[in-house]
Amino acid sequence: MFRLISLGLCAALFFSSTFILNRSMSLEGGHWYWSAALRFAWMILLLLLLFFVSGRKKQLPEIYRIFRTYLTFWLAAGTIGFAVFYSLICFSADFSPGWVIATTWQFTILASPLVLIFFGRKVPRKAFAFTILIVCGIILVNLAETGQVDVKTLLMGGIPVIIAAFAYPTGNQMLWEAQRHPRRFIPRIEEPLLQDPFARVLLMTLGTIPFWLVLYIAIAPPPPSCGQFLSTGLVALFSGILATSIFFHARHQATNSYELSAVDATQSAEVIFSIAGEIILLGGALPDLTSMAGIIITLTGLTLFIRYHQ
Repeated sequence: MFRLISLGLCAALFFSSTFILNRSMSLEGGHWYWSAALRFAWMILLLLLLFFVSGRKKQLPEIYRIFRTYLTFWLAAGTIGFAVFYSLICFSADFSPGWVIATTWQFTILASPLVLIFFGRKVPRKAFAFTILIVCGIILVNLAETGQVDVKTLLMGGIPVIIAAFAYPTGNQMLWEAQRHPRRFIPRIEEPLLQDPFARVLLMTLGTIPFWLVLYIAIAPPPPSCGQFLSTGLVALFSGILATSIFFHARHQATNSYELSAVDATQSAEVIFSIAGEIILLGGALPDLTSMAGIIITLTGLTLFIRYHQ
């Protein structure tokens, strides 16, 4: 369990870069569509480059075969778990500062157990209890940061993120189920190559392509700004590839609903890492007593997941 928590925290560290960079692109005038779509374009290019430079380019035809064979599944899982989730995160950045989105995103910690129940998984009561404890800690961390938030910021910046908080674990769980417990609407995918987290991320990313094409036609966004090319590349590397691959690997190693809930709960650390990054990189102020109490409660919740694992 300690190893799973450690991997989840490492993923959260890289995930935390997303919120600041997305807000930065929004403030520079870049359209939210490009902030989302360019990230996944970068991910495909970087992952293909990774397979080439690591001497695994012969695996690419096999990845294409798996994608083609289970096309409907990859389109569904990729669209829900990657495209819908991230497009809503980027849309919210046009209306809310990064901390609002990062805070609201922690709702996924509560959404994850509900998604597991939807897929027929039994979630232990203690997992729910520890999850609620972590959410309380996150609320405390942000109480000192919030100030006054108007209704438009709350609705336009919050509701899309709540929807995204359900979409992300749903797509992830679809992949987990396909590799272990097929269902009527999820095929059994017994492919050794899926043990590679980078292969899983590439397949899920390829499944998002139709979504971006349809969305582009629907909203006809203006051309992307120059800064978006660089910023989305950084998000693709740190969050899209490194964080997602580590997170997928941790979830793949989980063997039951309790361990899955624990891995998902590590995303709560994104707020803590965001605060730490602001202090170290931007010279931000140290957290006050309320924030420190929230950090301690959050870490306590994660510690309890480790201490009372099954």
